[in-house]
Amino acid sequence: MSKDDKEPKQSRSYKQGNLFESQGGAWGKAEGGTNRSAMRAELSSRLVAQRALTTGIVDKISEHGSLAKAFKEVRSNQGAAGIDGVSLEEYERRLTEHIGHLQEALRKGTYRPQAVRGVEIPKPNGGKRLLGIPTVEDRVVQQSIQNALQIVYDPYFSEYSYGFRPGRSAHQAVEQAACYVMEGKVWVVDIDLKSFFDEINHERLMSRLGKVISDERLLKLIRRYLKAGMMQDGLCSQRIAGTPQGGPLSPLLSNIVLDELDRELEARGLSFARYADDCNIFVKSQRSAQRVLASLTRFIEEKLKLKINREKSGVRRCDQVKFLGHTVEQNGKIRIADASIKRLKMKIREVTKRNRGLSFSRVIMETNRVIQGWAVYYRRCNTWLSRLKELDGWIRRRLRCYALKQHQKRYPTYRFLRSLGLGENQAWAAVMYRKWWPMANYPPILKVMGIRWFAEQGLKSLAEVQAVKR
Repeated sequence: MSKDDKEPKQSRSYKQGNLFESQGGAWGKAEGGTNRSAMRAELSSRLVAQRALTTGIVDKISEHGSLAKAFKEVRSNQGAAGIDGVSLEEYERRLTEHIGHLQEALRKGTYRPQAVRGVEIPKPNGGKRLLGIPTVEDRVVQQSIQNALQIVYDPYFSEYSYGFRPGRSAHQAVEQAACYVMEGKVWVVDIDLKSFFDEINHERLMSRLGKVISDERLLKLIRRYLKAGMMQDGLCSQRIAGTPQGGPLSPLLSNIVLDELDRELEARGLSFARYADDCNIFVKSQRSAQRVLASLTRFIEEKLKLKINREKSGVRRCDQVKFLGHTVEQNGKIRIADASIKRLKMKIREVTKRNRGLSFSRVIMETNRVIQGWAVYYRRCNTWLSRLKELDGWIRRRLRCYALKQHQKRYPTYRFLRSLGLGENQAWAAVMYRKWWPMANYPPILKVMGIRWFAEQGLKSLAEVQAVKR
């Protein structure tokens, strides 16, 4: 086993339960006799600076300009109404009045968040995810809190944390993973946190917030958000853990919770990339990876009070791991993960269902939206162009089926094919196919409804869009 694969021992100062421990462990790897007392002094100085920034922070959060800016951001993110049924449009009609009431309630400490509306949405890999949709007013207040606290916390978050942070993205996380692989760290400790947002321990979170936030009014307000009920199917249930996905404040709170994990990984000298609760650690040997997985499982469950999904977590070669929809090959090349391609096909199938009754031009438009968004997200992939061309062909076949079935019966279909320039005998031979899917792959139809014809209809190409966006 190489020296680089050995997992550094926890620092003595981390084991001691002092101020240094309270913020998640040692900052960085202690090498060459690094002065631990200097590191503790640096952390102490940081906390002093942060507490100074949060003195009277509720007054800043409740300023008219802060709340107006927050509403503008909430409106740009769209979103449905909460349990009170008030939409963004309705709230905006009396925005000045609403902001005035919010200012007074926030400064007096009388503001009370309402319960969130529980909505289940399907997960890409099956099952359902529960979202909590706050009222518009609660979203405005949360956004204003988030804007104020982001300035306080973000400069001190780990360099290897990429989720929900200004100037950072999933693409940067994937590129960092590729850099590790290029260094020979091809074994991945793939950690999956079970129902992370639902399992966040309120007391641990509030304890961490209390070390930085000096304004007691804000601490009380955040606790009220955490304790606000969940309304679902007409019943309101009290929450004792978790911060529901759907509110503007939840992403920042999740980063505050997982910053403790980041600092632990840094203290051990491990190479990692984290985006929200998706965290991958890269090492050079399988044996070392197994040891890291075992020790981090203990740390996460015993120290952070979170749960590891043991079925999904594990040690794998990098080319067997899906990280933010991407897979890094052993040569450092980035490709689209197999599961991501399956999800794309599912989405295209939904758009091109042949019983939708929409015009062909409308279906083309919806397909283009899917292609555009998908290609932009995967623009950093630098391999598998042939797979994209294969997907383009499959999408065109789905659309041919849709266009052909619009004519329902054989003679209207025959006339349609003749209008495209297909010969009489070939058109009759085509419509004799009993099923639309085989008909859509009939060579004469492929010729008249090929790449050029679809380009004339306005269809975009995955391969071409991705090449432009790369």
